[in-house]
Amino acid sequence: QLRLVESGGGLVQPGGSLRLSCVASGVSLDGYAISWFRQTPGKEREGVSCINMRGGTTIYADSLKDRFTISRDNAKSTVYLQMDSLKPEDTATYYCAAETRYCSAYKAVGYRGMEYWGKGTPVTVSA
Repeated sequence: QLRLVESGGGLVQPGGSLRLSCVASGVSLDGYAISWFRQTPGKEREGVSCINMRGGTTIYADSLKDRFTISRDNAKSTVYLQMDSLKPEDTATYYCAAETRYCSAYKAVGYRGMEYWGKGTPVTVSA
């Protein structure tokens, strides 16, 4: 059983940066692609980024590619999301999620295809 725990969210001013972490336990992370999603009240959960099991392939939402960077350190069982130049519209609860090996489900069906989820970490971008 894979368990995922997010951290690093909080309050940040527009233009600032945050680095979110997703730490895995229970099962080795190296067999999973890890994705980040975000959700605000009244809106559908939105795909942010995905990284495959070895980190060789990354995917970003078109609107976020220039500002967000996903990375992983399998030795630390951790995936990171570096968020720069944050905007108020980035305010959301951010979730990490896992699927086996690659980002196939992320690309095909988004959040509906994830096998494991963390509980989320809130991010608020406000002056």
